[in-house]
Amino acid sequence: MKSPAEIAKKYESVGESKANAPIGKTFLLAILAGAFIALGGLGSQIGSLCSPDPSSARVISSVIFPIGLFMVLVGGAELFTGNCLITIPVLSGKAKVSGMLKNWVVVYFGNMVGGFIIAALAAFSHIYSFNGDALATSVINTAITKSTISFSDALLRGILCNVLVCMAVWCSFAADELAGKVLALWLPVMLFIVCGFEHCIANMYFIPAGMLASFVHGIPAEGLSLFNFFVTNLIPVTIGNIIGGGICVGAMYYAIYLKNK
Repeated sequence: MKSPAEIAKKYESVGESKANAPIGKTFLLAILAGAFIALGGLGSQIGSLCSPDPSSARVISSVIFPIGLFMVLVGGAELFTGNCLITIPVLSGKAKVSGMLKNWVVVYFGNMVGGFIIAALAAFSHIYSFNGDALATSVINTAITKSTISFSDALLRGILCNVLVCMAVWCSFAADELAGKVLALWLPVMLFIVCGFEHCIANMYFIPAGMLASFVHGIPAEGLSLFNFFVTNLIPVTIGNIIGGGICVGAMYYAIYLKNK
């Protein structure tokens, strides 16, 4: 197992490569990551129907959702929330701020495309008709809940979420074997789902999925709108994710393990 100091040094190099990667390649890898996270979200929604008890349903969802991040990390895709750790090579002078921002923008919109694609494919292939439209109702209710959250709640839950997601990425770097990486990333992601935190890339699937499920299945969805999607949820959650991953994890570990050197 790599020590935290060794992980910091390794990500310094990895983050530098991400900041300097070609835009076209980065965008395609970002589409894949958005799709992988969305597939994990879809699976977790189906799994949550196993129990009528909300707490049990959330635990079941938490076991399934990390499959998305597993595919991202093992498949080498580009995920915005994980890439918030690029603050590490920026602070150490290995990468430029412009390179980090370029990566974030390209990956963010690529992730959005991937999430939209899976939401559309799931809706128009009538996957949400599962269990007599119970899945469609659940998908819509999830989207409504996320779209009507307060700005402060979304921001703070976004910070907490990406602390755990970036710790999942960080911990996966500690292992050299696949089995170790899987276990390392799984546990922090399970925790963020159980706690009900907010992940901007996952929400790029969850909220459009609710909109499309409402359209396809004719189920009313009070509070679902593009305004609420972008302004009420996505903006504060994204800001929170950047703070949680880029500052609370990335900058903190830079200060501890790299700054003096």
